[in-house]
Amino acid sequence: MIDRVEGEGRPEPLCEIYIRPMTVSDVGEILEIERRSFESPWTERAFISELTRNRFADYIVACSRDRIVGYAGMWLFLFEAHVTNIAVDPDFRGRRIGVRLLMSLMGRALLRGLRRMSLEVRKSNALARSFYEAYGFEFVKIKRGYYTDTGEDAVEMLCRDIGKIVRGGE
Repeated sequence: MIDRVEGEGRPEPLCEIYIRPMTVSDVGEILEIERRSFESPWTERAFISELTRNRFADYIVACSRDRIVGYAGMWLFLFEAHVTNIAVDPDFRGRRIGVRLLMSLMGRALLRGLRRMSLEVRKSNALARSFYEAYGFEFVKIKRGYYTDTGEDAVEMLCRDIGKIVRGGE
């Protein structure tokens, strides 16, 4: 199958995507995706702290060949997992990489005995909210002024049974 990669004039074969744990050496590539994806990107220091100091953190990357094309992270608590971020390189969007990352997070949480997963998303980000709703997340509440960069509200969302989602809605 041939697909065009945005920004390039030649077709490129679709590559197999594989998921692996994020390492400190990945942070440079992660920062580039972060900058291209968010108005207020996380810093290098934030990612390194998550990877080296936060014993509750679990971060993964999606790779095509030797290139990181997406990443995701979560915190693992006693009763639920909490998604911290999911991002896909803009040149690789529309290939279900975000779905693969979310499903991988859910699978990793299940392996640790967790069944619930929560997250916050900007109230203005209707595309992300509908994505999460399609994978079992429901509205919980509005968190007023949650995003310190703009003062925007966040929508807190919860998936009550990630096992059901991973198993395909049994």
